Amino acid sequence: MSKETLRKSIREIPDFPKPGILFYDVTTMFKDVAALRELSDTLYDMYRDKGITKVVGIESRGFIMGGLLAARLGAGFVPVRKPGKLPAETIEISYAKEYGTDTIQIHRDAIEPGDVVLMHDDLLATGGTMKAACQLVQSMSPQKVYVNFIIELKALHGRDVFGPDVELETILQL
Repeated sequence: MSKETLRKSIREIPDFPKPGILFYDVTTMFKDVAALRELSDTLYDMYRDKGITKVVGIESRGFIMGGLLAARLGAGFVPVRKPGKLPAETIEISYAKEYGTDTIQIHRDAIEPGDVVLMHDDLLATGGTMKAACQLVQSMSPQKVYVNFIIELKALHGRDVFGPDVELETILQL
């Protein structure tokens, strides 16, 4: 399977979640076993030799490949969620994104100093959500942070919000 085949497995939904936004739905990629396997293998190959100890998945689509990738890498999985969803003590950050503001949280004890962290989500648009999540993770003193997305919307220049200390990779650029 090629990147073009993966690209074709993504459903485009206009005007979601609000008018003027073109939403790239990766759930169609996840339901296709061949595409899911290809995506899993590609992500694993990208990070198998990086010493990843924790994979952080961003709510909610980041949980799918994040959890699968954590299991394949022999790493722990850590969810970043909206307020009120995590049961133990959390830290949080509020941030602006392309169509409003939001707040995310992580368990205070999720990342330990020295962890090598891979942060994963489905789509890089303006980068606001992942940048905020990175700030939360970096406040916990990991050894290294990698950031990964399935899709990057290049015209929005989201990768520009990340500093040189964050290694960012994407599978598909649209």
